[in-house]
Amino acid sequence: MKIRTLTCSAWLAALLCIPGTPSAQALAAASGLPATIPIFPLQDATLFPNASYPFYIFEPRYRAMVADALKGDRIIGMVMLQPGFEAEYAGRPPIFPIGCAGVITAYEELPGGEYNIVLRGLAKFRVTGEDDSRPYRLARIVTLSEELDARETLDLSKERQRIDTLLMVLSDRFGVDPPPLGTTDEQVVDQLAQHLPMERVDRQRLLERDDPLARARIVIEVLEQIVKAP
Repeated sequence: MKIRTLTCSAWLAALLCIPGTPSAQALAAASGLPATIPIFPLQDATLFPNASYPFYIFEPRYRAMVADALKGDRIIGMVMLQPGFEAEYAGRPPIFPIGCAGVITAYEELPGGEYNIVLRGLAKFRVTGEDDSRPYRLARIVTLSEELDARETLDLSKERQRIDTLLMVLSDRFGVDPPPLGTTDEQVVDQLAQHLPMERVDRQRLLERDDPLARARIVIEVLEQIVKAP
């Protein structure tokens, strides 16, 4: 897996923004995604469960999407465009079928009608079809469960210890604090998955891993590469 050249302090600092306790609205949404949700396809923006990410919305069709979401459950699905999308961007170019739904936890409507929003990742989904009834894209989806059993939860805790050790090395090197106390194992793994410097398709493949435990093992590999880098 290739890692991008990026100032380590930038993505380490992102760990300080790990979201806290979700709102009741977010918890309700996380318990089961709707069968149809609006999707926002981008070239290089992947949302992970348990992580938050800011987006600037400027295209008219996606401004309409955000306005409609704010009137309802505030859920938007993030998906990545497949390579070669450029010629069809104004239409409905192919997307990777696995994405992550998020709930809008903060927003600002700008004077020109654009939006700044923050999405908190809720759950992964698979696109099974699309609904053409809106100017923006609507997808029919199935929610993908990532629930761990007791043994897997214990294994994730052990991997978290390895991650904490690697983060301590990097924190000392770049003078950035480690994740706050009380941050869950899943939050640490997914926030790192969200921000670690890597190629976009690699990040998509990381999202497609079965669960946080599988993602943790890849995150450790990437952190070890960064630690070993000069």
